Amino acid sequence: MTSNNSQLHIFFIPGLSPGHMIPVIEMAKLVASREVGLPEGCEIIDSDTHPDILFRVIKALRLLQEPLEQLLSSYQPDCLVADAFFCWATNSAAKFNIPRLVFHVACLFSLCASHSIELYEPQKKVSSDSETFIIPSLPGEIKLTKMQLPADLPKTGVEAEYINKMVKAVYESVENSYGFIINSFYELEKDYADYYRNVIGRKAWHIGPLSLCHADNIEEKIQRGKESSIAENDCLKWLDSKKPDSVVYVGFGSLVNFSDSQLMEIALVLEASGKQFIWVVKKSKRNEQEKEEWLPEGFEKRMDGKGLIIRGWAPQLLIMDHEAVGGFVTHCGWNSTLEGVCGGVAMSTGPVSYEQIYIEKLVTDVLKIGFSLGAQTCDGIVGGTINGEVIEKAVNRIMEGIEAEEMRSRAKAIAKKARQSVKEGGSSYSDLNSLIKELSLKSLKH
Repeated sequence: MTSNNSQLHIFFIPGLSPGHMIPVIEMAKLVASREVGLPEGCEIIDSDTHPDILFRVIKALRLLQEPLEQLLSSYQPDCLVADAFFCWATNSAAKFNIPRLVFHVACLFSLCASHSIELYEPQKKVSSDSETFIIPSLPGEIKLTKMQLPADLPKTGVEAEYINKMVKAVYESVENSYGFIINSFYELEKDYADYYRNVIGRKAWHIGPLSLCHADNIEEKIQRGKESSIAENDCLKWLDSKKPDSVVYVGFGSLVNFSDSQLMEIALVLEASGKQFIWVVKKSKRNEQEKEEWLPEGFEKRMDGKGLIIRGWAPQLLIMDHEAVGGFVTHCGWNSTLEGVCGGVAMSTGPVSYEQIYIEKLVTDVLKIGFSLGAQTCDGIVGGTINGEVIEKAVNRIMEGIEAEEMRSRAKAIAKKARQSVKEGGSSYSDLNSLIKELSLKSLKH
């Protein structure tokens, strides 16, 4: 679509992992629906990249620059929306006088927190790795320790040199871009939205939660991302048989890999907790006769009707929206966290890497709809380690007692605001209209 007849022509370039790709596709659908109606189909190219070839994938992203610039030259879109990791996108867009908007799988709270830590370096003013400090200048007293911060980048080696250069280029690209598009809503982090715009002084538009563009379409919820490893009817039938807020959902995202011994430990504590659960595990089963070393003998038979194991990809959006789910044990990936917010569930947080420690603080310290599993480090690895006893206590804490009820009550109130935000007149609906209007005016001037 072109800028004729007040229509905009926008390019969207997602990152290559499901967590980056899915919300960008939903964003494109949302913008398209406001402009020319929904497309016939919305497919995703799945990239389940193994860590040992990640470096080659990162280098390969640079190969997209030339063909993209050819497209920009030929079509002259009114805007380019590119994932934050495409560090060359701002310069490419600038060659053709096209504004580049950054999309990053994060919230403004985490962007504000990381900006403050980078600017003020409070971690250098504490006497030990375990001593707490308050993030300077940020609204609220958000406390961290040095050891909780995302791991430093590697210092030596060819790969380290390349990655360090790329990260620096990403920061420069973001700084010089037209602004951010955020998969969140104003009411969720209003103090930090105001801080980002008024104190940091950068443009940002909240247009989420993007997952709500599926509304009540069950089929779209199921098809979101990879093909689910459980049949829709089986999942819904199981959930429909449970009382409201009686099921805890345990899932640590698509990148975290626990060892067999740790999975065994989690299985044992889930059984010991006595709670009904859905547990998502990145393990496939080739046949019914195969013995799975990570499961206790007879576990699934004993848990029949009480626990549901989903091997591989789960219809998480469908599950989280079901009234039977009352708690969520999560790694604090932003997409998962936002789905938990929209589902109105209490959360227990165990961040593993990157900006997830900041998201945990939003959930626990700002929104007060969850509590931490007590992660002492956030080292950037995807292997993941977690204590089974901690998970057992977490499951009990978010599923029973006055504290759990209070967290769920706050979560449900926030979920209601999330749904209002994307409706006509809501904050996200209005922010998207403002963005489209601003881009349209900018296009007319050129």
